[in-house]
Amino acid sequence: MSRTRAVNTLLRDFQGQRPLRGGSLIITVFGDSISQHGNDVWLGSIIAALAPFGLNSRLIRTAVHRLVQEDWLTARMVGRRAYYSFTPAGLRRYEKAALRIYAAGPPQWDSGWTLVIASDLRDEERERLRKELSWLGYGQISGGVMLHPGVTARGLDETLQDLGLANDVVVMDARTSASCSDSALRQLAVQSWPLQELALRYERFLAKFRPVLKSLRSATSVSGEEAFQLRTLVIHEYRRILLRDSDLPTQLLPANWVGHAALELVSNIYRQVGPLAETYLEESMETAAGTLPAAIASYKHRFGGL
Repeated sequence: MSRTRAVNTLLRDFQGQRPLRGGSLIITVFGDSISQHGNDVWLGSIIAALAPFGLNSRLIRTAVHRLVQEDWLTARMVGRRAYYSFTPAGLRRYEKAALRIYAAGPPQWDSGWTLVIASDLRDEERERLRKELSWLGYGQISGGVMLHPGVTARGLDETLQDLGLANDVVVMDARTSASCSDSALRQLAVQSWPLQELALRYERFLAKFRPVLKSLRSATSVSGEEAFQLRTLVIHEYRRILLRDSDLPTQLLPANWVGHAALELVSNIYRQVGPLAETYLEESMETAAGTLPAAIASYKHRFGGL
């Protein structure tokens, strides 16, 4: 499989998805790329970059407008051109997810837990809370109780503030008793997180992207545009699975948890195509001041160091 063929296969698979979710892909591009290069880009650059993904101008404009309404993106006009960036709230939301997406490896666990109790919320508020906390790796014990494997889980205070629920839920720290068996903890994990479904999705992910890494290692050339497309697609597909996954430590997961293999594959592909993708971004996308600036220093810390 040549590199071009690998990219074409992935693009064709993405284009065949129904519904074709342009907004989700745009969030991936802003989070993975634009936020690392000044967090500002001309809409025309986004339209051109996403055309090979099967997203036409009308669909992208509609998706961007919706993301503005949802406080993910903000727009500013310079002459007749529109430039978009993450809002402060949108950037915070993605950065919280990025701590998990670009992790160096499985989390370490100190036997502690964070519990969020939301028994007095309206149904729609509780569902918004569940959705946002799932991005942080929380599982759900019951309709009003969510838990995370770790005391003072990252991003919780900001999330509650952003949702306007900081004064409406109870947050508790807990610790696993020494008398608690590993089997009981693993059963809790199975009941609180969709591990079987996640394992199946990770297996499909590996089946799709392992041939890509193999072709990258054997081929002789790849364009910057293809590198950007590969990096975007692997992060997009991985993100969609990971943000339903847990931050469960290895000892609470099934043996040989497939999510660890997925993380290794993603980080290897990312390192392989990253430099060319960066060159493409800096040469082809525009801000009001010119081309995109170089990536911020923290970009190099992804996956334990690029």
